[in-house]
Amino acid sequence: MKVVGASIAAAFALTGCAPAGLDNASDYGAEPAANAVDATATPTPGAEPEDDAAEDGAEAPELSADEVTDELNAVKVKRMGETVQNQDGFVLYRFDDDKVKPKAVSNCYDDCAKVWPPAVINAGEKPKVDGVDAKLVGTVERKDGTLQLTIDNWPVYTYIGDKKAGQWKGQNVGKKWFVITPEGTKNLTCLPAPSKAVAPPADEEEGAAESGGDAGGDESGSDYSY
Repeated sequence: MKVVGASIAAAFALTGCAPAGLDNASDYGAEPAANAVDATATPTPGAEPEDDAAEDGAEAPELSADEVTDELNAVKVKRMGETVQNQDGFVLYRFDDDKVKPKAVSNCYDDCAKVWPPAVINAGEKPKVDGVDAKLVGTVERKDGTLQLTIDNWPVYTYIGDKKAGQWKGQNVGKKWFVITPEGTKNLTCLPAPSKAVAPPADEEEGAAESGGDAGGDESGSDYSY
């Protein structure tokens, strides 16, 4: 009976995820699908872990106010439920290829970090939290010396495919990226079909991201899921 109950609950969750005909279906950027990945499946194995130590001689740069994430706010959004958002209302994500044991390690660099900007903060500072347990919030040092925020040891990121506050188009991109909950777990309330990430912006042409297409689009033949 427990298995049957779980199946029914899952069916309701997917049905409520993105009812057909919703005018604001574009808020999450992908159609619901019967082939959505199993929430209990083992995550896709990632690449070899990156060296988690900062590069020799790298010192944490001083970040400007508009570069840091100084708020972590628990906010419920339509169809997804619990999210963590930064001070600008943008949803934060976690990446299956990152590591949390024995310590946090971010494996998103280069083009990946252009598409999934890490939520960073200056040394000695702490973000203001609302609905997120401050005891779960920490940092991990990146290769360039910057400090990336973590929730329950999971490094957190925004997604350049989200064009406005409250969007969550990064959900299930590449079957590796998921909306993070205030507890640090994956939010699997709504699990759209796996999709591609937007293309990374061209060097020194951040505006190029606008033409990269939304998650789930087929504009590019490349898979930017990292």
